[in-house]
Amino acid sequence: MSIKCEVKSVESLACNTYRILLQPEQQLEFKAGQYLLAVMGEKDKRPFSIASSPCREGELELHIGAAEHNPYAIEVVNAMKSALESGQPFEIEAPHGDAWVREDSDKPLLMIAGGTGFSYVRSILDNCLSRGVSQPIFVYWGGRDACQLYAHDELQALAEQYSNLTYVPVVETAPADWQGKVGNVLEAVNNDFISLSSYDIYLCGRFEMAGAAREQFTAEKGAERDRMFADAFAFI
Repeated sequence: MSIKCEVKSVESLACNTYRILLQPEQQLEFKAGQYLLAVMGEKDKRPFSIASSPCREGELELHIGAAEHNPYAIEVVNAMKSALESGQPFEIEAPHGDAWVREDSDKPLLMIAGGTGFSYVRSILDNCLSRGVSQPIFVYWGGRDACQLYAHDELQALAEQYSNLTYVPVVETAPADWQGKVGNVLEAVNNDFISLSSYDIYLCGRFEMAGAAREQFTAEKGAERDRMFADAFAFI
């Protein structure tokens, strides 16, 4: 469905990551974990995860990593800024994606994000906490360095507030005072879990990460292939 949106704000977070708030001109029904297409042209529509949960009525939140070497994303951020300054609406198409949270499941949840793939995880996490799910929730978030984990403090606070939530930050390059894990986020999961056979697993990151996780976790940790969810699986 094509929807015009008012761009409410474009905020710089950290490490070339931007938080964008959109207000759709009509009600949009979507599931936590779905994505939208930013319409840049008739044949140029670019996917971004919706970071907000459906429980936040009337507002859509995006987290876009837009480093200078990534024109695909920075062009969208600049188009959003132009729409904000001019007061012109920005067109999106939504909802899209099949990796939405399965609300009828009582399995423990493992959510794995790489970089701004956290926006996908954030929508699902917000949904689960809002619904008061009681099963264990594990969030593993990986980045090149601590700067990429732009919601680190927020997640630490949530983990202190909710006894069933465990947050594990993982960086490849760590400062001296780093309190999380160092290395690859998939390796961290692999080292921490003996079996993943009972888990619903939600993933968002680079396609190669999602593919590696599916093969590794099903072969080595007993994960059920049909209980692993990632939009990347539709393309690999």
